[in-house]
Amino acid sequence: MILIDGREIGFTKFPNGETKVIEDTIIGYVAIPQNVHFKYEGDESLIRLMLVKRYLDSLGYPSPVLTIYYMPYSRMDRSENESAFTLKYVADFINSLNFKKIVVIEPHSDVTCAVLNNAKPRYLSLELLNNVQVLMGFDSARDFLFFPDAGAQKRYHSVKGYKQLVGYKNRDFTTGMIKSLDVVGDLTSLTVGSKALIVDDLSSYGTTFITAGEKLRELGFKEIYLFVPHAEDSIFKPHPVTGKILPEHMDKIFTTDSILSTSAIDNWGNAKYKGKVTVFKLKDFII
Repeated sequence: MILIDGREIGFTKFPNGETKVIEDTIIGYVAIPQNVHFKYEGDESLIRLMLVKRYLDSLGYPSPVLTIYYMPYSRMDRSENESAFTLKYVADFINSLNFKKIVVIEPHSDVTCAVLNNAKPRYLSLELLNNVQVLMGFDSARDFLFFPDAGAQKRYHSVKGYKQLVGYKNRDFTTGMIKSLDVVGDLTSLTVGSKALIVDDLSSYGTTFITAGEKLRELGFKEIYLFVPHAEDSIFKPHPVTGKILPEHMDKIFTTDSILSTSAIDNWGNAKYKGKVTVFKLKDFII
């Protein structure tokens, strides 16, 4: 999905699969474009972004600001043992489009904004945290924030005034599965009714969060909630190894539509797991 100043741009395809921009969704509706919002929905989205930007250039418009809902290939943010530095390659492509500046919603690591030109992060989770707490009935005197690893704790280091716990994972690197998880922090104020809010940036099948939730319940937490701004459609599917489905292990999940497809939200979030998943729409929070 690509929006220009809040209006969605349309596309069609030729029989051979080539993408065509529906020019009428731009001409006549765009005065001087200020903001382009980009939601990655597969590699074709990158081609669409290029076509739209080049078309705006051809019309003589000044370069707008690009807001990226989720930066694609964020998890491949380094090159180890001659692996492909895919994030850098995709960033080079976006840089070539010469946007005025770039805003990245909840980047997975500092590398993302480092490889993009004139880019800055926007941590929407910090802005939405209060909304989440109201919806789950979070009591800062009784309840805890839980960061599933040191990376998440570092990412949200500016969050202050809460009881905080951190997880340390023991992972089997041959299978990728988590063998155990230790919880570090002061649990002396844990009470019978304490709730835990797990906070991180990204979820696929949610194995880490399921493991964390099981461990937190063992420690005595009554209710387990998850707030993860970026969630893939796979959060509603059984893990290919464990068979576990994330919403079945959380009292409630809070996320955004930065990655989630409309079909996943409608067919799963509003049906099988109705009431267990709250999806904040980014267009309601980002101008």
